[in-house]
Amino acid sequence: MPEPLAYLNGRISPVSQTLLPISDMGVVMGASITEMARTFRHECFRLSEHIERLFRSLKHVGFDVDLTRESLRDLVLELLEHNARLIPANHDLGVSMFITAGTSPLYAGFEGRATCKKPTVCVHTFPLPFELWAEKYTLGQHVVTPSIRHLPPECLDPKIKARSRMHWYLADEQARMVDPHAIALLLDRQDNITETSTANFFIVRSGTILTPCARNTLQGISQLVVAELAEQIEVRFEHQDLQTYDVINADEAFTSSTPYCMLPVTRINQRRIGDGRVGPVYSELLKLWNRLVGLNIAEQMQTGAAERQAEFEALK
Repeated sequence: MPEPLAYLNGRISPVSQTLLPISDMGVVMGASITEMARTFRHECFRLSEHIERLFRSLKHVGFDVDLTRESLRDLVLELLEHNARLIPANHDLGVSMFITAGTSPLYAGFEGRATCKKPTVCVHTFPLPFELWAEKYTLGQHVVTPSIRHLPPECLDPKIKARSRMHWYLADEQARMVDPHAIALLLDRQDNITETSTANFFIVRSGTILTPCARNTLQGISQLVVAELAEQIEVRFEHQDLQTYDVINADEAFTSSTPYCMLPVTRINQRRIGDGRVGPVYSELLKLWNRLVGLNIAEQMQTGAAERQAEFEALK
């Protein structure tokens, strides 16, 4: 049976043969820079912007990679050309790009000397798991603000998209203790709203879209798309410090993220936002995003989720 291909340190091979050493700094310390893109109708969306952000992160942390922006783009497109043939025409792929600090000299010893300062570069794809988000387009999401706080920018600049994410894991575990389907929305140490583990957060208040300030959050590619679409419908878009109070009293709320684009948020800490239903500004923005990518995003998620579930049941 044909197998997806992946790239690791200069070699393209079947994904089952693409193995990260246990002495890699991405495993040992979580010292890894990452980006994720996705396809629409098997065409990669905003790939250049994801690669640019990746290289800005690499420059900041000092990882010196051999690949150029152009060669990385060509590599992603090569993998997509092969791997997209292995999924249904109406499904799509996520694209993961990550670079680690290389090999740990502590764990690898003498054998790791040649690679202890040479970054590990990996690119792979995966079928988008539509079932994770399909119901949320109509039901909305429940966000919970846990006791765990967002890492302050003095510790790790949020403009760096990194995989050092234990605090996010623990935060989401706390949120699921309140509601098994909830996700964590972290506050900073001044009680300002920041972001979720995978998404930027927005509220709508008096016809204006508000999102947390850039000092505390990763500025997402999808967040930029939201700003562009808001301009098309002449809705004001602003960055502003927001507190839980503001979210509870908002007219509506939503998140944006690469794999699912936009999802409504209908509850925070078990309390309804607005009337507890999907809001009109969110709905209008999603319609514009559908036009931008040439498909109905929610419909793709819902249909794809059902097809993936049927395939899973058939394999039992």
